[in-house]
Amino acid sequence: MLERHFNEDRLAALYDLFYPPERRADLAFYLPLVMSARAVLDVGCGTGALLRMARQAGHSGRLCGLDPALGMITQARKWPDIEWVHGDLTTVRWEQEFDLVVMTGHTFQEFIEDDEIRAALAAVRAALVDGGRFAFETRNPLDRAWERWDSQYSGEVVDATGAVVRAEYQVETPVEGDIVRYVSVFSSPDWDQPEVSRGVLRFLDAERLAAFLSDAGLVIEEQFGDWARNPHTATSPEIITIARRI
Repeated sequence: MLERHFNEDRLAALYDLFYPPERRADLAFYLPLVMSARAVLDVGCGTGALLRMARQAGHSGRLCGLDPALGMITQARKWPDIEWVHGDLTTVRWEQEFDLVVMTGHTFQEFIEDDEIRAALAAVRAALVDGGRFAFETRNPLDRAWERWDSQYSGEVVDATGAVVRAEYQVETPVEGDIVRYVSVFSSPDWDQPEVSRGVLRFLDAERLAAFLSDAGLVIEEQFGDWARNPHTATSPEIITIARRI
């Protein structure tokens, strides 16, 4: 998902329409992990769909969602039996409070600079209890997913007022190195003007990712190449990682 564009209230209210939680293979993958953990932190929780699903499925422990987009947190706070925190890993810190930290929706790719990645992983490790796990995914750069975004993420939905909202994505070319820049435009005949947003994502390969995790004191336990839990290969679409604090 390209969640960063849904930070305003109007767009945040549309997020689950564009990406219905019940159809998201990533949430189906992470839900059993959440259900098996006593205390869970969801970094970049968005509208809170994963934690909401866990609570509805009977999770009785601590569930905490963190997101820097106020519009997203506003949507999440409609479910008051879960902790919702507006902020990010640089503004909020926990010390050994969670058995599991998750990042869904390719949130990890929003850390662009090496120092940002190191700081985020240090904060994740600090938040985990000894032996706690960190589960997240990043797109495999060899799959070149950005070449499909114009069709994959473009489309339209009907909002709660009956207005038709159109989303169009375009990647800025040429793509050089491991950084992908793109533009999203949301428009509706009922709006005065479109909402235009620019995004930047980093595509780390598996070797570089493993080095960052190791340096942060996180050891890879399992790694998958897709949401069906097939092994990661050089051409897998995803690098789905479960790492443990050591």
